[in-house]
Amino acid sequence: QVQLVESGGGLVQPGGSLRLSCAASGSIFSRNAMGWYRQAPGKQRELVADITSGGRTNYADSVKGRFTISRDNAKNTVYLQMNSLKSEDTAVYYCRYRSLATPDGYWGQGTQVTVSS
Repeated sequence: QVQLVESGGGLVQPGGSLRLSCAASGSIFSRNAMGWYRQAPGKQRELVADITSGGRTNYADSVKGRFTISRDNAKNTVYLQMNSLKSEDTAVYYCRYRSLATPDGYWGQGTQVTVSS
């Protein structure tokens, strides 16, 4: 089992910034991928960005150049720095952990990000 605890969501004005954090604990495999997904009301959950334990990153086109994903392997923590936020970034953001042993992965409880003036 893997537990994921997210933090850092909130309300921010358009153009502002937020930083999300997700700490994993439990049966962590050294080779894994962690990432952020989001789900807006009435829409499907979508990938925002993910990063492997080796540092390889992948971003949705909609966030490239604005969001940066990073991780601290020693702390089993992944971060999402979100800059130049837009109203369309408003969603619940979920952290996800995957490994070869657990391809379906685990999800965090979600954190609300609201971009509004």
